[in-house]
Amino acid sequence: MPLFHAALAASMKRPVAVLNIGGVANVTWVGEGAVKGTAGAAGNAPVLAFDTGPGNALMDDWALKHTGQAVDQDGALAAKGKVSDAVLAKLMSHPYFARKAPKSLDRNDFDAALVQALSPEDGAATLAAFTVASIVKAAEHFPAPARRWIVAGGGRRNPVLDGRPHRKTRRPVAPAERAGWNGDMLEAQAFGYLAVRSVRGLPLSVPGTTGVKEPVTGGKLYPK
Repeated sequence: MPLFHAALAASMKRPVAVLNIGGVANVTWVGEGAVKGTAGAAGNAPVLAFDTGPGNALMDDWALKHTGQAVDQDGALAAKGKVSDAVLAKLMSHPYFARKAPKSLDRNDFDAALVQALSPEDGAATLAAFTVASIVKAAEHFPAPARRWIVAGGGRRNPVLDGRPHRKTRRPVAPAERAGWNGDMLEAQAFGYLAVRSVRGLPLSVPGTTGVKEPVTGGKLYPK
């Protein structure tokens, strides 16, 4: 996804942060200057990408346990609760957040054990706050502050999450659609984009996205 994000942001004033809130949340920071890695063989795009922390997974699991629904629809449960600052601080003490980027997570790297003593509403509110706090924390790894944040993924539809990063980062935060993108189709589009890059022998991975030592391509085309 990172190089596709960089291609989409190539005509924008940068730096830009593209945030995807899925089960795990991840961000692509696209810096200023020519985004050569998205179009040329050099692969030296000023791009940094990494998982920020939990996305929807913890909230979904919590909602399923307490409401029987697989999601906290419209953030209704979290909206009724109060964030536990003490529990949130413990959640944010996880060593992952101090690690340098690029870095990645698994859906199960965090669990909701610390919120088990809270009410269903307060637990949902605290887990939502955890997602937001980890996103805001991610900005500390950016080489320079992002001018704007563009949000994709299912989490962009959660009104409890909507707007909070804006208030905490003091930067414009808007769903992908406001940038003219289809937030539900970005991953499918990205795989098509990466397939073309693979056929052309262009890099799919660069140091700032996976930690490789130099830009590398990948994949192999098998015609019928």
